[in-house]
Amino acid sequence: MHAKDILIDGFGRVREEVHAAVEGLGPDGLNARPGPAANSVAWLVWHLTRVQDDHVADALGLDQVWLAEGWAGRLGLGLPRHDTGYGHTSAKVAKVRVDAGELLTGYHDAVHAQTLGALRALAAKDLERVVDEGWDPPVTLGVRLVSVLSDDLQHVGQAAYARGLVQSTDV
Repeated sequence: MHAKDILIDGFGRVREEVHAAVEGLGPDGLNARPGPAANSVAWLVWHLTRVQDDHVADALGLDQVWLAEGWAGRLGLGLPRHDTGYGHTSAKVAKVRVDAGELLTGYHDAVHAQTLGALRALAAKDLERVVDEGWDPPVTLGVRLVSVLSDDLQHVGQAAYARGLVQSTDV
């Protein structure tokens, strides 16, 4: 098994869990925040997808799906076009409200398709290419992709947990 195959499998698992976290939730469930400073399922899925979209596109010289395919307009969150949710205050988290889970999974599926297409085209040596000189040691493409995968897995786990909390209170 090649390293890119492991990454493809990992991002596929994220996609499966995104769908599981969102499936069957209406607007109240998607946007409910289990506590006053907690993140909603909608925010968590939007954020993990934005980070994957932003970071993978940047590392591989691609256009962000968020902008190129019009997802910023479709979700209509009223946030700056390049916002990924990083450093959001509680007030900004509250602005991320989605009326239908299909919008979140549709955006995620589009990002996932672009990520998989890019991963399938990689050669093993491509993972060694430095994509960010701002760190010591500099960040390679392989390290960046593992970082995005790790972030996505953490946030999709949080979304699953938030879903469980929301469902236990019958929102």
